Amino acid sequence: METGSESVRVERRGAVEVWRICRPERRNALDRATVARLAREAHRVRGERDVRAVVVTGEGDKAFSAGADLKERRDMDETDVRAFLDLWRAAFGAIDRLPVPTVAAINGVAFGGGFELALACDFRLAAEHAVVGLPEVTLAIVPGAGGTQRLTRLVGPAVAKELVLFGRRLTAAEAHALGLLHRVVPAGEDVLEAALRFVEPLAEGAPVAIAAALEAIDAAADLPLESGLEVERRVYERTLVTRDRLEALAAFREKRQPRYTGQ
Repeated sequence: METGSESVRVERRGAVEVWRICRPERRNALDRATVARLAREAHRVRGERDVRAVVVTGEGDKAFSAGADLKERRDMDETDVRAFLDLWRAAFGAIDRLPVPTVAAINGVAFGGGFELALACDFRLAAEHAVVGLPEVTLAIVPGAGGTQRLTRLVGPAVAKELVLFGRRLTAAEAHALGLLHRVVPAGEDVLEAALRFVEPLAEGAPVAIAAALEAIDAAADLPLESGLEVERRVYERTLVTRDRLEALAAFREKRQPRYTGQ
């Protein structure tokens, strides 16, 4: 099943949705329509129980997304730019907070807002030829769609300062060594297919437990230990009363694979 506007195509692969940015002529740059569409898809998926994971990628093999569409940006005044930035932050925040695992399948360059989109995902896989970075400071601005915050949480302030202040561009191997990528996909292997294989165990897992674990882990970045432990206890209670927990026990007893329904 495929649906979509001109700039984003949505495809179902079993329980996984693939969101493909389809602006290859602009290196999959993110204009207002594309960012707004990503926000709508994130809000839609939050209410759909049969979607177990989301993979975000770009059309072609040259660009995941080169960032903001600078051609569109040329015609914006300061008020327009502020409004667009609010849209970016809302869209990427909605993706970041999805209760299902999200994977960025980085099929080429991911710069600026394109890399910020990848950072908003739970997992990042990149083709061997991919290059990533946040070059905004070299253009006399700063990453404004969560890049400074999410990057720092992943690699720490010292490394984040080097990457952002120098606008460094990293090869896939370099990004993997810093912990920014979970996998580098070898040349000749399709990064989208690799991402689908990567997420398959999660798509077949217990949805309530996975959502609870995501919530607890995300809280750990923002809360002191005692408050984080309270979040962990609260989400544990959510899993305790599910049919999936009973199904897991029955499957273990019967020596078979569990069949989780998200109830």
